[in-house]
Amino acid sequence: MHPVILITGATRGIGFAAATQLATRGAQVIIASRDGSRAAAAAAQLGDHVSSVALDITDQTSVEAAVKQIEGQFGRLDVLANNSAILLDHYQSLLELKPEVLLETLNTNVVGTLRVCQAFAPLLAKSSAPRIVNVSSGAGQLDGEPQAWAPAYCISKTALNMLTQQLTAALPDVIINSMCPGWCRTEMGGSDAPRTPDEGAETLTWLALESPHDLRGKFVKDLTVIPW
Repeated sequence: MHPVILITGATRGIGFAAATQLATRGAQVIIASRDGSRAAAAAAQLGDHVSSVALDITDQTSVEAAVKQIEGQFGRLDVLANNSAILLDHYQSLLELKPEVLLETLNTNVVGTLRVCQAFAPLLAKSSAPRIVNVSSGAGQLDGEPQAWAPAYCISKTALNMLTQQLTAALPDVIINSMCPGWCRTEMGGSDAPRTPDEGAETLTWLALESPHDLRGKFVKDLTVIPW
């Protein structure tokens, strides 16, 4: 039985690279995007095992409609990969950061992820081996030296890591982990990044299909647990 895997924000970058890798491995991949037509176009590039859904993680109605569609098509969800995120502040100083930008960032990167997890929990419960992968960032690590880059984004990824731990406690039958893809050449990462989207997606693919069942509630990069 092919695992059914939903990837949010998967029309480009790391999400699309992961969708490609997972489809190649025989998974039934669902590409999600706020723009349903872009999701459908991305899915059409990858063949019969890839479908699409319109899903805006900041909109409860949109999320609920996506749940109904996937339930009708597949009856379950085996893996939820929360890849959707925004980066609004880049090199802006924390002292100049508008609180509204922080709120918008948290609303997408943290609250939106929670909304999706809550909505899809019943479909994950119908899987024999459910998993959630939260695409985080080393920028959210509390371990190491403080950095001044993109404060709203960094704060949101730290909060996402705590959400991973909270979800692990709340859903004991689901394998849930955060991951850092590294700095990748994507629309968000820019052209100077050292990694390809494929390299960034490898850990997502591994966590979705192959990582051991006792690896849960952890932060992972390059298939290795890293400090929070």
